[in-house]
Amino acid sequence: MADKASEILFPVTHFNLVRTILMNSKMSKSTVPILGAFMGVATVAVAEPYLQPGPEPTFHTQEAFSPESNFTAKWTRADARQIKRMSDPTAGSRQNSMPAEYTMPSIPQNFPDMSNEQVWVWDSWPLTDEDANQYSVNGQEIIFSLVADRNLGFDDRHVYAKIGYFYRPAGIPADQRPENGGWTYGGLVFDEGVTGEIFEDQSYSHQTQWSGSARIFPGGEIKLFFTDVAFYRDEDGGPDIKPYDSRLALSVGHVHANKHGVRFTGFNKVTSLLEADGTYYQTAEQNPYYNFRDPFTFEDPAHPGETYMVFEGNSAMDRTTAQCDADDLGYRDGDPYAETVTQVNASGAPFQIGNVGLARATNDELTEWEFLPPILSANCVTDQTERPQIYQQDGKYYLFTISHSTTYAAGITGPEGVYGFVGNGIRSDYQPMNQGSGLVLGNPTNLNYWPGSPFAPDYNQHPGQFQSYSHYVMPDGLIQSFIDTIGTKEDFRRGGTLAPTIRIEINGASSTVDYSYGVNGYGLGGWADIPANLNVNSGGQVKPLKK
Repeated sequence: MADKASEILFPVTHFNLVRTILMNSKMSKSTVPILGAFMGVATVAVAEPYLQPGPEPTFHTQEAFSPESNFTAKWTRADARQIKRMSDPTAGSRQNSMPAEYTMPSIPQNFPDMSNEQVWVWDSWPLTDEDANQYSVNGQEIIFSLVADRNLGFDDRHVYAKIGYFYRPAGIPADQRPENGGWTYGGLVFDEGVTGEIFEDQSYSHQTQWSGSARIFPGGEIKLFFTDVAFYRDEDGGPDIKPYDSRLALSVGHVHANKHGVRFTGFNKVTSLLEADGTYYQTAEQNPYYNFRDPFTFEDPAHPGETYMVFEGNSAMDRTTAQCDADDLGYRDGDPYAETVTQVNASGAPFQIGNVGLARATNDELTEWEFLPPILSANCVTDQTERPQIYQQDGKYYLFTISHSTTYAAGITGPEGVYGFVGNGIRSDYQPMNQGSGLVLGNPTNLNYWPGSPFAPDYNQHPGQFQSYSHYVMPDGLIQSFIDTIGTKEDFRRGGTLAPTIRIEINGASSTVDYSYGVNGYGLGGWADIPANLNVNSGGQVKPLKK
């Protein structure tokens, strides 16, 4: 709205100066009030970011509904356009235009490699229980990661990804670990060929494994939920002969850990759990570029005995005829900045129709599942709502997901990073966090310029635009991600290892980056730091991890 500047507690020029200093220094955020006082600004640390003129966000109630209800919350265009409203239109070339409160600290380019150059590493997840507590086993922390041979080009890794694992001794503070996090690469989880057995058409050109989640059960049993994928391409690696086949899958094994290391047994059989149905979740027939992946399982205190799963999907419309409606746009009556449905549908925005799916287990072994309607749609907002997870705090349910700057629909833009929504149950009228935008933690980004791509950053973009991705929110607001690309068009370095952990403070529908956290300064924690908060021993006893 045009007069928003009159509502904030200090002039926008002061805010932008403070933000510029904060985002380009090693200053802890705890020093911002001191800086504000020096400038004659009493409340810099708590003032909301300045908003450019634009539409108001959609009203959302956070009301909870039954998990079986057909209510689907919407991340609307009106909501997502708040991201651009928070951007500083005066930010120059290679400067960050986004509020420091929601911006990941800049990662230095001289990062260490956690695998000692054995494999590329990207999407990673810890060993958890039904409440998302993170476990060590007999004193060994364990994580699962997508890995690929380093002989592959970094951007070729996706279609040859395998699930590997790492381990390290638990309970060691980050500042006392080796610089690269102290992980030992344990190898691949699956023997060659195991994960390809579930596909009826065995003529695939190659077969890969994508992200998921891992649950620990009594006796050291591990249920590994993941995305099983088969590609069907011509002999020269060219066009697809037919669309790829993506399944949500489960494999069961056992973990064996002692002071000497970690190994697994089992994981020699894969069960196909769910395939996109074309009713709630788009299929390959509806769109050969469909998204259906990233299972995350959990239990809900409000529904004892039930196990649920969230995952990434697309709304079940045919790609060639998909249309968005007024509810997808979400504008308030009479908003002068509103778009029309006709304008949006004519813009090409209906190609981007991401959603977050929900399923429920129908047996105790978690081998049989049923679809429920999506809990969130992002029609005409973004095509990807990757790695969704449910995070519970203070009686609230937080739905976190990640999205790329380049997967937004026409007319929408935002940083690479974490987007969050808060409600009163698994299925809620989710309210996008942070002034109704949804943005929780984005890379340093200049929305005044085209982002480019990780392998070819735009000249004017901030060096951190593609610094990290695939964020995972952990207990106490810790967030882990992997390094993609850091640097400018003339001087950038590709990643393939995990980034420093950072922390956000969550308060209702708001969050802020904790710049006082960490060991590397300016809010950056340890490299590849995914700490357990519980330990299970060989007798099955679970105890809080000693610090």
